[in-house]
Amino acid sequence: MRRAAVLGAGAWGTAFAKILAEAGSDVTMWARRDSVAAAIREQHTNESSLPGVKLPSLVTATSDLGQALSGAELVFLAVPSQTLRGNLADWAGHLPADCTLVSLMKGIELGTTKRMSQVIVETAQVDPDRVVVVSGPNLAPEIAAEQPAATVVAGTDPARAQLVQQAIALPYIRPYTSDDVIGCELGGAVKNVIALAYGMAHAMGMGDNTKASLITRGLAETARLGVALGADPMTFAGLAGLGDLVATCSSPLSRNRTFGEHLGRGESLEAAQAAAKQTAEGVKSCLAIRDLARAHGVEMPITEQVERVCHEGVDPRVAVKLLMGREMKPE
Repeated sequence: MRRAAVLGAGAWGTAFAKILAEAGSDVTMWARRDSVAAAIREQHTNESSLPGVKLPSLVTATSDLGQALSGAELVFLAVPSQTLRGNLADWAGHLPADCTLVSLMKGIELGTTKRMSQVIVETAQVDPDRVVVVSGPNLAPEIAAEQPAATVVAGTDPARAQLVQQAIALPYIRPYTSDDVIGCELGGAVKNVIALAYGMAHAMGMGDNTKASLITRGLAETARLGVALGADPMTFAGLAGLGDLVATCSSPLSRNRTFGEHLGRGESLEAAQAAAKQTAEGVKSCLAIRDLARAHGVEMPITEQVERVCHEGVDPRVAVKLLMGREMKPE
């Protein structure tokens, strides 16, 4: 039986452990808190992150990293993107030889502007071929409820990508493989920023024309950056691009959209954080994405305005006027 480790016990990590076990893997989750690990191990639930979901018997959990990683062929990383480097620096010495490292994270690192796969390669000191990325429309509560969904498994080593594909294929999960790691990671990171803008627009009472415009122009600026970095432009028309963007913008389950709604109602970043209990990934990533775009001479007007609202205190209504008043250009 295939052994898999899931490092991180948030909603997505927990849902992914369920997927892996139901597809036939023996899964050990690592949780930072002993109480969370004990609840998963003894009651097969993680009420703090994914309430009401019963986990399969093949899922166990521990707060002991060495125990979680022992014998793991597949290691899934499911921590907040801005904490990955610090965590992985501590974990690298415990990783099993030749295990496949799978990123479930969607973000760009602050300061370095590196994608999560790049952080993994650099920090764990592994060959890029050992890293696989999972992206696409992945709202954890829906997947945990076994609602049909598709996802993308991207890697530069086709054999490893196919191994992960086989490990998560289920009647309610259809995984596709891709070799465009750059495109899949950028799609997953930038869509969080566009979802913040979408949430602001929704809270301000703006209609479907506005929201459709945000999605399509948000996709356009994501693709511009992707192409500048060497991604396949067609990736952004697929699950890891448009699919993930639509789901994250339109669903009330989306943390980024919900956070944007708080900002759109005129709340400060601090008040929005208090109401949401935690910061949405797009709030931090918008800074790194803005810096990445500027470094490559790519115009990303929606991202720029989201960053100004989140970190410079600009009123969302002012941001809308600035977006609409920009110089006219061909579509």
